[in-house]
Amino acid sequence: MTTFDDRVALVTGAGSGIGRAIAIAFAAAGGRVVVGDLDPERAAQTAKEINGSAPDGPAAVAVTADIADEAAVAALVRTAIDTYGRIDVLFNNAGIIDTMALPAEIPPELWERVLRVNLTGTFLVTRAVLPHLLRQGRGSIVNIASEAGIRGGAAGAAYTASKHGVVGLTKSVAWAHAKDGIRCNAILPGATLTNIADGATFDQAGAARLSPVLALGDQLAQPEQMADAALFLASDAASFVNGAIVPVDGGWSAG
Repeated sequence: MTTFDDRVALVTGAGSGIGRAIAIAFAAAGGRVVVGDLDPERAAQTAKEINGSAPDGPAAVAVTADIADEAAVAALVRTAIDTYGRIDVLFNNAGIIDTMALPAEIPPELWERVLRVNLTGTFLVTRAVLPHLLRQGRGSIVNIASEAGIRGGAAGAAYTASKHGVVGLTKSVAWAHAKDGIRCNAILPGATLTNIADGATFDQAGAARLSPVLALGDQLAQPEQMADAALFLASDAASFVNGAIVPVDGGWSAG
């Protein structure tokens, strides 16, 4: 039900974590993958892993791209089309964390950077891919939002606002293109074992204020569990699922 023979996916943030798991799983299901990431070494490693196990030759190409940069996004999409001739699925996964600072303590430059990557970057990639999906008359977009996209106490204000924005963008794209053969859905990962917080310095007061909510989601998921949900939404098995916002959080949002 989740085979992707001869289909092409563009995955952002595919050098590690959830994006890497999605890229590997998509290729394992028969698809070809454009591995986009800000870190060239991580992107190359994911593509190398996919290509090393591909029975019919290379199934992935690595592209270095900052999704907050419109020109870089255009080059990323152009490489996908030049390499494979089409894009069938877009997984908007790339994102950054904030410092968990409370609203009054967020430096404007941090606010702008988090919104620029998490929300505007997702929009820029979506906008660049949509003309190709429209020409084909079909396609699927899966956004990786967050538990913070439906509640106020799961991250700092900048990250929370950005992921609420991704949820809104998902619904807007789904509504706008429902008659064009294009679906757009999102998953909301709970606490997942990734490296998104590597090297981050958290605001102690904000982290303390958020800790009661964060403690409810202390069951760590594996990136592959998020990939399973994302691939289902991208597949023909979910052909009538559009505009869905799906928590994948072990029940965290149910409480």
